[in-house]
Order: sequence, then C-alpha cells, then structure tokens
Amino acid sequence: MNRNELIHKTIQLAIENVTHGEGGPFAAIVVKNGEIISTGVNQVTPTLDPTAHAEVVAIRAACRALNHFELTGCEIYCSCEPCPMCLGAIYWSRPAHVYFAATAANAADAGFDDSFIKTQVCLPVAQQELPIEQLIDAKALAPFEAWKSKADKIAY
Repeated sequence: MNRNELIHKTIQLAIENVTHGEGGPFAAIVVKNGEIISTGVNQVTPTLDPTAHAEVVAIRAACRALNHFELTGCEIYCSCEPCPMCLGAIYWSRPAHVYFAATAANAADAGFDDSFIKTQVCLPVAQQELPIEQLIDAKALAPFEAWKSKADKIAY
C-alpha cells in the first residue's frame, strides 16, 4: 500500500471506531517495509484509560509484534496530528517517519483541544497550572546509580 492508501485506511479505522461506539475519532497504523504491523484506535472511554490513544495503542501492539521496544525503520500513520502525550510516545518509540491527516485545530473544532497541554508542558514545572513539586529525599538518585552500575542493562 502507498502512503495515500495507508492514510485513507487510518481515517476509515477512525470512522469505524466512532460508528461502532468504541471510542474517539482517532486511529493509527504502524508500517514496516510496506507491511502493516499494527493498528490502533482510540480506546479511552471503553477502557477507562486516558492513555489509550490510538497512537499509543498502535505503538504497544507493534512493539509486541516486533518483539522490541523501538519501532526503528517503521512509519506511523495517524488520522490526526498527534497530541503531546502521543508525540512523546512516538519519539520514545523512534520510528523513521510519521504521517497525519487532520490537524490539531481540526481536532479542537470537534472538541478535542490539546492546546492547553501543549502550552503547559513547555513551561518550567514551577510555572505549570498543575501543582507539581519536587520532594527532596537522600535516596532520590539511588535508582539512577543502580542503573549506571548495572552491567547487563539494555540501553534505550
């Protein structure tokens, strides 16, 4: 399938998700070497999981299918421009390319406005609306020291 066919298939999955009452109007497909590795649709409401966005669902399934925590050499097709959470997950999964159809502004027009979150995550912690504060603990760095000294760690 070419890029246009893949983005069309992604849009169709999003429409079907709405039609079947399974969740929000979002879908994603992970492709490697021209082969669809996984698909994902928004499952926030049926699973009661605010992280169950289409891209996250598709990334998790693709990683399981590929038996690896990275999507090196993969492409991700999204029915809509990824939100900040999904974009973070996408960066962590390290695909080769991301394609999207609708924009964040289109999503906002339909009631899915992530502009507040986009603005907040770029601010220093002390300036964010959500009260976030560091608690000082003498052992705070111990997990990192354990990681640094672990001889058989899998870096990521």
